[in-house]
Amino acid sequence: MEIVAESDLMKKVRDFEISKSRDCEKILEQMEELGGFQGNRVAQAVDTLERMIKDEGALNFLSFPASLVATGVRGVFREMVKRKWFDLVITTCGTLDHDLARSWGDYYQGSFELNDKEVKKRGYSRLGSVLVPNEVYAERVEEKVQKFLKEIHGEKNELATYELVWELGKRVEAKDSIIYWAAKNKIPIVIPGITDGMIGYQLWMFSQDKDFRINVLKDEQLLNDRVWEAERSGALIVGGGISKHHTIWWNQFKGGLDYAVYLTSAIELDGSLSGATPREAVSWGKIKETAEKVFIWGEATTILPLMVSVLAGRM
Repeated sequence: MEIVAESDLMKKVRDFEISKSRDCEKILEQMEELGGFQGNRVAQAVDTLERMIKDEGALNFLSFPASLVATGVRGVFREMVKRKWFDLVITTCGTLDHDLARSWGDYYQGSFELNDKEVKKRGYSRLGSVLVPNEVYAERVEEKVQKFLKEIHGEKNELATYELVWELGKRVEAKDSIIYWAAKNKIPIVIPGITDGMIGYQLWMFSQDKDFRINVLKDEQLLNDRVWEAERSGALIVGGGISKHHTIWWNQFKGGLDYAVYLTSAIELDGSLSGATPREAVSWGKIKETAEKVFIWGEATTILPLMVSVLAGRM
């Protein structure tokens, strides 16, 4: 399939806006009663998340991969950070890439079936069914981030990743940005794989002729301190990879998570962490045997907007 329209004729990717909706609540009530293979788990997950977020003694984690930030689910994550539902966020470098890029330009709806040679010729990169303009993702991000790094370097030459996120968030001046609200609300976003993405590359380039360092061990100190002080802990873990593992890894040191909601489209049969169930984490001590735990096998852009819309109506 060819791309048949230029960017000004293409449909933009728009963030999902969270608002109270009794209709969503009614849908969820029916899902809880239908005995579906995954539907009733969605209802159970929302109930668990509500208890977790309202538990004032719980240290709550949000974990997700970067690809979702290229979609309208960015708006769902932004709203959760804006509402301060979580105390810590763990994600990947691409979350910075896409959050900043979309603060400065538009992404577009595409298709999995597009002709990728044509996609490249037109100046886009394809992320699943999303079209990412190279002008925005590469050129604009590089120009603005290098400017920000010069400003930051004038004040300090060593930062943890969560401190870097706050410094970028203070400067982005875009209220549709996840990191804008993380900086405003002082919610740490920890990125253990900070070099694996566009922003990581910008950091490397900037460091070539300057005394400038990212101290990931400072992130680990923060996680250590927060986990050891926690009375209880919970996590909403979307997808897998390093974000998921870092979240459950640190929670083993307090005896495991007390609440855990997994949402993933991966399967456990290949032994991957992304498909591993809460049962497996119990064997490692990363989730307590007595924890409230729900595993949803499903695709996040389909399920997460419904879950968070219902939660927003309850908070």
